[in-house]
Amino acid sequence: VVYGFAVIDGATNKLVPLDEYQELDAGKGYYRAVTNLKKRYPGLNVLLSVGGHADPHYDKYLTLLESEDSRKAFISSARILLRQYAFDGLDLAWQFPEIRIKKDRGTFGSIWHGIKKTFGYAHSHKDEKEEEHREGFTKLVNDLQKSLKPDGLLLTLTTLPNIDPSIYYDQKEIVPNLDFINIMAFNYTAPERKPDEADYPAPLYQGGGRDVNHTADGTIRFWLEKGVPGNKIILGIPTFGQSWKLTSDSKISGVPPINAAGQGEAGPQTKTPGLMSYPEICTLLPNPNQKATSSPHILRLVTDPSHKLGSYAFRFPQSDSDDGLWVAYEDPDTAGYKGAYAKNKALGGVAIWDLSLDDFRGVCNGERFPILKAAKNHL
Repeated sequence: VVYGFAVIDGATNKLVPLDEYQELDAGKGYYRAVTNLKKRYPGLNVLLSVGGHADPHYDKYLTLLESEDSRKAFISSARILLRQYAFDGLDLAWQFPEIRIKKDRGTFGSIWHGIKKTFGYAHSHKDEKEEEHREGFTKLVNDLQKSLKPDGLLLTLTTLPNIDPSIYYDQKEIVPNLDFINIMAFNYTAPERKPDEADYPAPLYQGGGRDVNHTADGTIRFWLEKGVPGNKIILGIPTFGQSWKLTSDSKISGVPPINAAGQGEAGPQTKTPGLMSYPEICTLLPNPNQKATSSPHILRLVTDPSHKLGSYAFRFPQSDSDDGLWVAYEDPDTAGYKGAYAKNKALGGVAIWDLSLDDFRGVCNGERFPILKAAKNHL
């Protein structure tokens, strides 16, 4: 279990809780609650993750890498926090600058803005110190491993979506010091990044002329081709969907991408525009147990027999004042295909991001955690 997220105190470069009241013993004690699960499940490892886009100020994650003293302050504080709350290790979901995509006016889909790098990416802004930051992150990983290993603590890496791995990760140097690497193979497109075009956010394989690097298979093969052992690679599977608004001008050609009009409305659980949990989505899908299947809020479901791109569902606007909806998402079937992919590629396993967005109450079909179970059952 990976608990996210802790953050960096920009003034001290120390690892600190995101919310002291929620997480520390003096408040609600969530840190202690999650590590106490080991009393019921002795074989369980619980890691604390740092970063993960929980903190909007990613500049301090770069600044920390530039100084040996800053790195030492972080490492010392991390070791203390892990030991104090009985965590079994630290996960580095380090916040590096995201890439940016730009609409391709001449051909299908989108292109990366500016000069493409090895992995087909360009920066959301120019990092003038990218080499220094890569070297600093390598030193941080190496020094963390030396600090945590004597206590038997794990050190892992989580690659966040839309971060250029060819710039910020020196695979040859850092992988030997990592126990495993979670590859978050999703959000290749998302409404907050590309509000005017709805498309599959987490395809497994290339399809429809898309860039192979914007697929789970392309991402995994990139790391394998860098010499990373497959058993250290964990394939990240989302439990959510990305949603866009449709208007009367939106056209359904039979396959995405399609014109859109920004982020879909926030759901009752996630309360985040453009993001829908699996149970939020399944309650809008046709269901033989629902009496009102002709409700204007019911979406039309489109599955993917090719097992390449994923599932989506949509409805057109009912009037000029009504927003339609288009949502692409992970479901138990697509999660199962990705579990089978991880097995066939001899990877180390899968990572579910995250448990709270899976159907943990079983409202869709009576089964709790259907996405987690579908992926696990194919390993």
